[in-house]
Amino acid sequence: DCVRVCEELQGMGVLGFAYRGAHAKVTPAFDKKLSDVDCIGCGQCAAHCPTGALYVKSDIDTAWEALNDPTKEVIVQVAPAIRVAFGESFGLEPGSVSTGKVVGALKALGFSQVYDTSFSADMTIVEEGNELKERIAAGAKMPMFTSCCPAWVKAAELRYPELLSQVSSCKSPQQMFGSFVKKYGTVPEGKTPYIISVMPCTAKKGEIKRPEHSQNGVPDVDLVLTNQELIKMTKSAGIMFDMIPEEPFDMPFGFATGGGYIFGATGGVTEAVLRYLDNKNVFFEAVRGNSAVKTASLDYNGITVKAAVVHGLKNAMKLIERIQSGEEEYHIVEVMACSGGCVGGAGQPINTAENRAKRAPGLYRIDRSTQISRSQDNPIIQQVYDKWLGVPGGEEAHHLLHTTYSSKKRINADEIPFLGSEAPKAEIKVCVGTGCQVKGSYEIFSEFHRLIEEYGLTDKVDLKATFCLENCKESPNIKVGDKVIGHMTKEKVAEILEEIKNA
Repeated sequence: DCVRVCEELQGMGVLGFAYRGAHAKVTPAFDKKLSDVDCIGCGQCAAHCPTGALYVKSDIDTAWEALNDPTKEVIVQVAPAIRVAFGESFGLEPGSVSTGKVVGALKALGFSQVYDTSFSADMTIVEEGNELKERIAAGAKMPMFTSCCPAWVKAAELRYPELLSQVSSCKSPQQMFGSFVKKYGTVPEGKTPYIISVMPCTAKKGEIKRPEHSQNGVPDVDLVLTNQELIKMTKSAGIMFDMIPEEPFDMPFGFATGGGYIFGATGGVTEAVLRYLDNKNVFFEAVRGNSAVKTASLDYNGITVKAAVVHGLKNAMKLIERIQSGEEEYHIVEVMACSGGCVGGAGQPINTAENRAKRAPGLYRIDRSTQISRSQDNPIIQQVYDKWLGVPGGEEAHHLLHTTYSSKKRINADEIPFLGSEAPKAEIKVCVGTGCQVKGSYEIFSEFHRLIEEYGLTDKVDLKATFCLENCKESPNIKVGDKVIGHMTKEKVAEILEEIKNA
């Protein structure tokens, strides 16, 4: 089952059969560790393993240690998909909304502050929606791929490094919450903030260990517990589900909109982005449901913005092939590694197709009953930008809420140059993110474009727009080859092109 799910559902194929007879076993090629092959950490092999030979590493003991450490202020965030699956282990139907019980259990376990990741999902939409608008305005290469799913991001780094510039630079909601709250949240004097996430996903355990998700060596998020682990902690503490008093999330980071809640279902991120672009419509039924690929479109400033939603990495790989061949064209593509999206994550309770199908409607019921549907209308989010972050995509927002990716492809398929082959073009990238845009980067880009044609350098220069060169303090920025140049002006354009022309 683990071999089949890795190959047939996820398309990664990192597990196979080796040896014969009594010596036969399931293993990565050449008996390598999972960390040494193209494993994306989605956990679906463990979720489908019928023997218990594969299981998710438990962090329950570490969580108990943190809760009993008087020097730590233990803050917890709860992913949207948790609330429609937690109750299954206590006799409720899949899809039953048990938000209050989840919060009550966490407070009974000793967590000091209990917040909702749906809040930072709203923040993600403000940043990601703004990024999509900027890419459309700049005529950047499309589509933009979503970045909320760490298993998909890792798959892109391993299998599709050529697409990394098209993956949204936004951190996932989990990481946005951690980086923001560690800087601007409040803790009692003498205590250190310690952030634990309750997630439906095993790949989130790996995501928090990525070096780019830390500030000065301090991780944005300290620990991840799956829904299964929270259920085990609740039961082992002797907490009776029927007797848990329902409690609300703490404020201010416990308030979210419908756009944040639906992140847990496949299509939810896309629907929230479409709500960000369209002030007329709220519900986009076309991107809901369990079809492998769903599409929708809307008119935005005279442009027909086309969106696609895909879940299950094997399905994503097929869609990417069609996009790369030119058969399909989109402005935004949402990818979720697990079937059904986060509601089908490997950290959820019993993960049958029937259970997954019932969980997503629970999130849409919450969405329907929520007074505010659009993420950008969340009044707490608006206050956060007014008080701390400035404008979406601005310097502080980029610093805290965006990240970078790098190729992790294990075999380099670049062509080998031979004598007499065409000389490579000089690559110039102009940052058109908000921080650089407001300081004139579009005018700089236009000046490069004009002078490249005037100097006859179209065969020598490859001009591109990019979205963050991680040098916001010196904006506007450009990158020539491997060198980042800050405080760029239109007057310097000619100097740079003269150097290239005379090289």
